[in-house]
Amino acid sequence: MKLSVKSDYAARAVLGLARHFHSNKAIRVEDLAGEQGVPANYLVQILIELKSQRIVKSVRGKEGGYLLARPPIEITLADILKAVHGEVFDSPAINDPKCPSELRDVWKRLRNTVDETASKMNFQQLLDAIGRKAEMYYI
Repeated sequence: MKLSVKSDYAARAVLGLARHFHSNKAIRVEDLAGEQGVPANYLVQILIELKSQRIVKSVRGKEGGYLLARPPIEITLADILKAVHGEVFDSPAINDPKCPSELRDVWKRLRNTVDETASKMNFQQLLDAIGRKAEMYYI
């Protein structure tokens, strides 16, 4: 199983927006891209997909940009992966009647484990981890 660069960039973008969530100010694509090390023109495409899934929202005008559509605690890693790829984990073998049932069962268990784990990880937890890491440097 290999996640794409697109899923990494989408998660970085949401994490970047989560950092600014409480300011309630939209972040310009160029600023977010620079902050997260993501190509701006590719980030725009990702943000459009995230917007269609109501993970981010856009603000027009001079002070425009993007911000999270809901609090970071309500956005999971599974939400991001599903917005970008559909299923978090998928295998054609799961629905292939020619695949031995024992193997299909293993693929289903693996899919359920990945889905469950990604669904338990929200962006507030990631922000909290960043905060703890920053505090450790000052000890």
